[in-house]
Amino acid sequence: MRLRQCLSQLKPYIAGKGYTEITRKYKVPLKDIIKLGSNENPYGPSPQVARALKTISVERYPESEELLSALSSYIGFPEENIVIGAGMDGVMETLTRLFLENGDKSLIPIPTFSYYEILTILNGAKPIFAERVLDFEIPKTIPNDVKMVFICSPNNPTGNATPEDVVRQLTETTEAIVFLDEAYVEFAEKSLANLVEKYDNFIVGRTMSKAFGLAGLRLGYAVVPEWIAEQYRRAAPPFFGITCASVAAGIAALRDLEYMRLSVSKICSERERLWKAMRCSPSQANFLYVETIEPSDIVAEKLLRQGIIIRDCRSFLGSGDHHIRVTIGTTEQNNRFLQAYQKLCV
Repeated sequence: MRLRQCLSQLKPYIAGKGYTEITRKYKVPLKDIIKLGSNENPYGPSPQVARALKTISVERYPESEELLSALSSYIGFPEENIVIGAGMDGVMETLTRLFLENGDKSLIPIPTFSYYEILTILNGAKPIFAERVLDFEIPKTIPNDVKMVFICSPNNPTGNATPEDVVRQLTETTEAIVFLDEAYVEFAEKSLANLVEKYDNFIVGRTMSKAFGLAGLRLGYAVVPEWIAEQYRRAAPPFFGITCASVAAGIAALRDLEYMRLSVSKICSERERLWKAMRCSPSQANFLYVETIEPSDIVAEKLLRQGIIIRDCRSFLGSGDHHIRVTIGTTEQNNRFLQAYQKLCV
């Protein structure tokens, strides 16, 4: 059998390093490793999640009605405008199947989340990359032949949010579908989900992985115009790719917004403390984007030998060889990182 030709263009998604890999390679005891490379919530989900997971019936298929109702209450949109999937990536997989095909083009400001490129290529389309300019701002014009635009805000890995007036201008001056990835929006100053009501070519993607601490359960959603939601439900995988566990956990987490907001508050407070100490770019996400003096792979290696996992940003197209991304951890974790970084890398 012959593989699809587009596969030769793909560069695999590179995830942050894990505990097992570091333990084996550097012989660092598991208890001494701190993971600040994958933008996970160090405080985990609400305690209600663990209780909810004990009640699921794994022999049953998932039912999404109660989850959609909880999401509707949280984000303030009717259920008819909300679609769900197995993480943000699962939602994007279905959405790109709706709009991209052979010969199409997508616009991707870089550096940013690399999965946009992967999905574009898998659908037979061509990614057009546009380099971010001063303060990581995105281009303010879109080529006429672009079918879909991906904007991550706050952006991964740079941490900056795209201003509302820029998003409005782009959306109003193109017929392309504008996908705004708000995976980190709970850590930011504002959401632009309200623009879905104004523009029929505008989509906002969200996830339960970051602020809600459910990264291991893969639960994402998007707020979309109703005409897109109808097509999404036709093209989505059975049961939208979610599970009984992810549904139960999502509902429980959404019922305890106080816990989520408290953990977000602690993370944002620590983010500001580290930002002042590191003197790096400001961030509206749960991580910092740090320019390094030495090449980023050398910096990452020095920290790994200390049992500290951060993200070497060389895998982000357009990021260059001198940037790392550091997830905001607990106060204790951040102190350990800061001490090691200032001793070994400055």
